[in-house]
Amino acid sequence: MSTDAPILPPANKAGKRISIALAIAVHLLLAAFLFYGVRWQTKATDVVEVELVRAVPEPVAAPAAVPPAPTPEPPPALKAEPKPEPKPLPPPAKPDIAIKEKPKPPPKPEPKPEAKPRVDPFQEQLKRETEQLTQRKQADSAAQEFAQTQAAKTAAARSKAMNAYVASIVRKIRGNIVVPPEIKGNPEAIFDVTQLPSGEIVTVRLKRSSGHAALDVAIERAILKSNPLPKPQQADLFERSLELHFRPLDE
Repeated sequence: MSTDAPILPPANKAGKRISIALAIAVHLLLAAFLFYGVRWQTKATDVVEVELVRAVPEPVAAPAAVPPAPTPEPPPALKAEPKPEPKPLPPPAKPDIAIKEKPKPPPKPEPKPEAKPRVDPFQEQLKRETEQLTQRKQADSAAQEFAQTQAAKTAAARSKAMNAYVASIVRKIRGNIVVPPEIKGNPEAIFDVTQLPSGEIVTVRLKRSSGHAALDVAIERAILKSNPLPKPQQADLFERSLELHFRPLDE
């Protein structure tokens, strides 16, 4: 029995083997290229970090197909010795006669600000209260002294006015006394007289006798004859009871 199906040629096993070997060789070459390329880059970086007088030209990169051979590191170049700098010329000689500059006075030290003492509020308040109390005492003392002075002046003025008032009464009564002829010396008699504000006499009483009854009677008659008695110039000087002293020879 016959069929029309084509007959396939036998597989070429030798070609497959060659292609596999080529693929493996390409991979090995690529791995070797990557390895040497990384190593070259690392060594090139080390060369750059070294300080050299002359720059070393970088190696030309090898073609991608062939891995570059490791470049030997160049020996460090000798540093050139620096040339000695020329010495500066000495300054020109100054003339023998030179004008001496006056020395500047030293700067005056600035005065330091005085440190303010620390203020204690309690002490300040106590000080103010003490000062106020002292001023108040001084004012009270001055007022009291002024009042005493005024009172003394008023009392002296009143006493002077009262003496003048009593003297006017005594003068009027003495003008009416008839001294007995047998009286010797200048004996004193004292009488208490009670009067009204109008000066009218209410009572006359002998407080102390002169030692002569006739003289005592003559003075009592003169008091009654002087009714009404003189009034004071100031109403506040009026005294209801008066103590009157009489001496026959007094004027």
